[in-house]
Amino acid sequence: MITYNFTNTGSDPLYEYLYKCIKNDILQANIRPGEKLPSKRSFAKNLGISVITVENAYEQLIAEGYIYSIPKRGFYVTDFRTSIEIEKKKFTREMLPFTEGTSRYLADFASNQTQSELFPFTIWTKIVREVLNSNQMQLMTNPPCGGILPLREAIATYLKEFRGMTVLPEQIVIGAGTEYLYGLLIQLFGKDKTYAVENPGYRKIPRIYKSWQVSCEYINMDSDGVKVSELEKKRADILHISPSHHYPTGIVMPVSRRYELLGWAAKDENRYIIEDDYDSELRLSGQPIPTLQSIDVSDKVIYMNTFTKTLSSTVRISYMVLPGQLLEKFYKKLSFYSCTVSNFEQYTLAGFIREGYFEKHINRLRNYYHTKRDALLSAIKDSRLSQYVTVSGEEAGVHFLMKLHTTKPETLLIETARAQGINLSPLSAHYHDPETAPANVYVMNYSSVESDDAQEIVQKLLACV
Repeated sequence: MITYNFTNTGSDPLYEYLYKCIKNDILQANIRPGEKLPSKRSFAKNLGISVITVENAYEQLIAEGYIYSIPKRGFYVTDFRTSIEIEKKKFTREMLPFTEGTSRYLADFASNQTQSELFPFTIWTKIVREVLNSNQMQLMTNPPCGGILPLREAIATYLKEFRGMTVLPEQIVIGAGTEYLYGLLIQLFGKDKTYAVENPGYRKIPRIYKSWQVSCEYINMDSDGVKVSELEKKRADILHISPSHHYPTGIVMPVSRRYELLGWAAKDENRYIIEDDYDSELRLSGQPIPTLQSIDVSDKVIYMNTFTKTLSSTVRISYMVLPGQLLEKFYKKLSFYSCTVSNFEQYTLAGFIREGYFEKHINRLRNYYHTKRDALLSAIKDSRLSQYVTVSGEEAGVHFLMKLHTTKPETLLIETARAQGINLSPLSAHYHDPETAPANVYVMNYSSVESDDAQEIVQKLLACV
């Protein structure tokens, strides 16, 4: 039986240490594809730890796609390395918009508005004062096109410590929102490329590509994410995905599909993947899912993230991490652009991250949204509405999917809900062809919903059904 030494686990919880040990053995082929893992009870007894520790480790491995379970048979290692071989390339150093304003609804599930009480105004004000007092010369100096170095260094350190990514500050480009960064990438790659987006997916992304008058293809998804066969069929060059938490379905792409996509990108020097990690910090259970960029050895992934989801929808600061082989091309072709984020905001955010306030803020957000989500789900479970509802994708981010089992047409149900003060966002609106979408499935963005209103919201939904 597999065994591990728990005498030197460091600061990791036992389940996280066990998860890392098993994952490392799988990656090193010490545990082979198809091999059956010990049962939770026998494994726990052999290691001298609790069953719940083994269970939590297995659940994280399942979430990332390294293992899978078969009911009444056990846990098995996934075969995810059979399709590609990628050679490591070396290099040298040389979207989300949200609604705004007050809502006229009791519950606006179509809104991603950040509530004002969540923003750390006191700490932010303190850092602003420090910046104004000690960085006066720097504040008046034009920043490089990629952003000020202190902020890029702070982000690089954060990505290393919390996302397992090893990147140089020079690889990071700061911009005022992801829409601006998409525009830079289109100019970098050229308008002759074909861009591919997820179907269903975030509606603004294809609109941005089409506004730049570039070819944009919709790639259908299965339970693991976008289909590689469709990428080949539609001759896509650039793929735009959100593998760690797909919007709006909540799908977490397993490691097997991730390696398939990396293999697809490695086949052609013009192919790249844009990894949109827009709400990775808000996974409400287990560890954050590792990024696609962190397992990319061929320099084919452009990592992109934003602070609008974690700080405020009005803090328009986003960033992308360019692969090394694109850096020279980027600075040669686009360095004439000025950075679109002011020095005042950049130095303030750099201090906020560097002094550990961002980490504390994320932990507070997770607890806050966890409580809010549980209040809403408990209200559904404890009411007659539970007879008509199936919930999925509730483990990450600040939205989940709600399937309503009713014969009412979707359009009528939405109108009825609005009359009750509830604004529903149908999943069908995120499909390129809404007719192909499942009916009466709704994307429940609960970030702006008040927990105290949960019971009233559920009763009104019940009346609509």
